[in-house]
Amino acid sequence: MEHIKDVVETYFRCVTLSHCWEENEPLLNDIQDKVVDWLKPVGGIMKLQSFCKTARAAEYRWGWIDTCCIDQTNNVELQKSLNSMFVWYHTSALTMVYLSDVPPSSKLGALARRWTVPEFLAPKVIRFYHNDWTPYLNDHSPNHKQSVAIMQELEEATGIDAQTLVAFSPGMIDAREKLQWASTRDTTVEEDIAYSLFGIFGVQLPVMYGEKKQNTLGRLLQKVIARSGDISALDWVGTSSEFNSCLPADITSYEAPPYTLPFISEDEMLGLILSLEDTMAVELALELYNSLDRLSTPRFDHHRLHLPCIAFPVTEVRWRPNKHKETYFTYEVKANGLDDLQITTEDRLLQFSRGRPAQQSFLLVRPWDRRLLELPDDADNAETMDDFTLSGSPREEGPVDSESRHAM
Repeated sequence: MEHIKDVVETYFRCVTLSHCWEENEPLLNDIQDKVVDWLKPVGGIMKLQSFCKTARAAEYRWGWIDTCCIDQTNNVELQKSLNSMFVWYHTSALTMVYLSDVPPSSKLGALARRWTVPEFLAPKVIRFYHNDWTPYLNDHSPNHKQSVAIMQELEEATGIDAQTLVAFSPGMIDAREKLQWASTRDTTVEEDIAYSLFGIFGVQLPVMYGEKKQNTLGRLLQKVIARSGDISALDWVGTSSEFNSCLPADITSYEAPPYTLPFISEDEMLGLILSLEDTMAVELALELYNSLDRLSTPRFDHHRLHLPCIAFPVTEVRWRPNKHKETYFTYEVKANGLDDLQITTEDRLLQFSRGRPAQQSFLLVRPWDRRLLELPDDADNAETMDDFTLSGSPREEGPVDSESRHAM
């Protein structure tokens, strides 16, 4: 019985192709019920024939290519396929990556090309091919993920460390890092930049070609934040989205490295704790901790973000000159409970000081990340709490969207 199982699995092993779409790609109706080898070798047909020939030479009987193995006119099939794509690449016997712009004479360093991230993360076994279908760098090994040189080159080209490239697991951990991976990628169809990330985050969403790119990205980010409680996706630089003003309009907004907190050693942390013993009542500290513990995780409701946060009263705002004075303004900001800050923005802020306070209240709001308490994630927790009114204390912000008021 085991022998029969091995024979069946061997016979039905399937090879997938990763490639850049070009003009005149053959679709399902162009090849259905036809012998591919008998078709006229022009445009995408030639690529399809070469793929099949290369797969047969590697002793595989089945091949899959997205252009003509998905009925692009069937919305139900298209949606199921896009939500299953990562799994198909991951479970394929081999993924061939066709480098249409890399000639066989190319040396190490030719992998900086346009593709979608899942196509080199998902497969367990992968081989790269020049535009004449010879193995990249003349490496005939069965799996290029075992090539130190090729994986190091791919790491430099993508910014993804080689260990992750070799053994990637989908999920929502380190969401901001995954978004940065995709920030420099490009796709032929604009919505695919978000659709291609479904498998990376392990989510399934409706596919609606024709919607705005920022709506597609917004729906994905909404799902990731709501399910994981990870607010790192709110760390971006660029233009805000019409979907929700707390989210970016374009994936390129994640290209800048995420903000990282300065490292504090255990000795420094112990010293800070000891310094508080004589200045802060234990009861007040416990009250603050318990209030933070009770704050809910972020969630979305009809495009509106419910975001737990800590509000710090602003006591002073002073303008400072900067080198981009024509388009940006820099301010020094003082707030109760925080070190002094420097903020650069396109907006003009009202200047005031302790000696000349503003006529209205200004708050500096920081989203609260429950992981700072080193508690288990609880993305389904929708619990709310009343406003906590101590200076610099946590509060449950109401829903936030593009029409909400902006605090500093």
